[in-house]
Amino acid sequence: MRFFLLFALVLFSINSYANGLLMVRSKQAFPEAMSSLQASIKEHGYAITRVQRIDVGLTGMGYETDKYRVVFVGKTEEIQYLVKKYPELIAFMPPKISIYAEGDTTMMVTADPTIFEYLVTDEKDRYLFKRWRSDIYSVFENIRNAED
Repeated sequence: MRFFLLFALVLFSINSYANGLLMVRSKQAFPEAMSSLQASIKEHGYAITRVQRIDVGLTGMGYETDKYRVVFVGKTEEIQYLVKKYPELIAFMPPKISIYAEGDTTMMVTADPTIFEYLVTDEKDRYLFKRWRSDIYSVFENIRNAED
C-alpha cells in the first residue's frame, strides 16, 4: 500500500509536468479493463510485445498491492527503425502502458510519446511520436467509454 501511496504522491506532485503523462481511469474492474486495453491496442494496429507482472515482485518485497501490469506495445518495424537510427531511444522502446487496479476501477498511465521528439532529428521521424500519441488518446478513449 505504501508503494501506491508513494506512487500517487509522486504522480500528483508533478502536475505541472502532466503534459508528459497520459492517464485514463476505467470504470471496469482490472480483468475487464486489461482485456479492453489489449483489444483496443490490437484494433489500432499495434502488437503487444510483452506483459510484465509488477504486483508479484512488489508483494515479494513485502508491499501490499493489487493487480499491476506493464504492457509493452508497438509496431515492430517502427521501433526497430527508430532504435537503429537513434540508439539513444533503446531505453524507452517499446512504449509501455502501466495498468493497475484501484479499488473497483482501473488506472492506465503512459508517457506521452512526444516527450522523446527532442531525441530525433528528422521531422518524418517526429511524426511517428505524434501519431503514437494520437493512437494512445484513441485507445484511452475506448477504455474510458468501455462498459462495466
